[in-house]
Amino acid sequence: MTTFISLLTAVAIWWAPSGGYQIGDKVENFSLLNTIDNEQVALADYKDKAGVIVIFTCNHCPYAKLYEDRIMELDKKMSAQGFPVVAISPNDPQKEPDDSPENMQKRALEKGYAFPYLFDATQEVAQSFGATRTPHVFLLHNRGGEFYLAYIGAIDDNTNDPDAVEVRFVENAVKALKSGLPPNPATTKAIGCTIKWKES
Repeated sequence: MTTFISLLTAVAIWWAPSGGYQIGDKVENFSLLNTIDNEQVALADYKDKAGVIVIFTCNHCPYAKLYEDRIMELDKKMSAQGFPVVAISPNDPQKEPDDSPENMQKRALEKGYAFPYLFDATQEVAQSFGATRTPHVFLLHNRGGEFYLAYIGAIDDNTNDPDAVEVRFVENAVKALKSGLPPNPATTKAIGCTIKWKES
């Protein structure tokens, strides 16, 4: 498994999702339950921020677990620059009981998440974004109170070993936006577990 992950992450494959929002698209407001405090959180709540780092993730996925501490560190670092993390679990808890709202809350409180951990009960938000993996990042840029998609993909270039990361895609994308430039690359391949969709 380790070798397989390393092989995947060692290859730079630029990719854009076939469905959902594309780079440059305006992202519509959404509102989801924050499992940490059982309050609703909306994208519109962040209109005073420079942007938002939306990350589709979950409890059970081994890839998501490998990135959990890095997501926490990313929020700590990027929130100070006006780009907080908003984590969303899109999985059907009927298929993955570990991803139930109750278990999401337990995990977030145990780890001390400083960002909301939202439950996409209908999976409509994940579908609108075109999310396919956990974790899967969508970096939004606030322009005049409206959010536009600026980057899609992975957090960095080494899923397996945070100490071996050479390219920090999300951090570089934020740096570009703060400099008035478009992120380059604007898309990378998200490495992770497939989203567990509800039966149609």
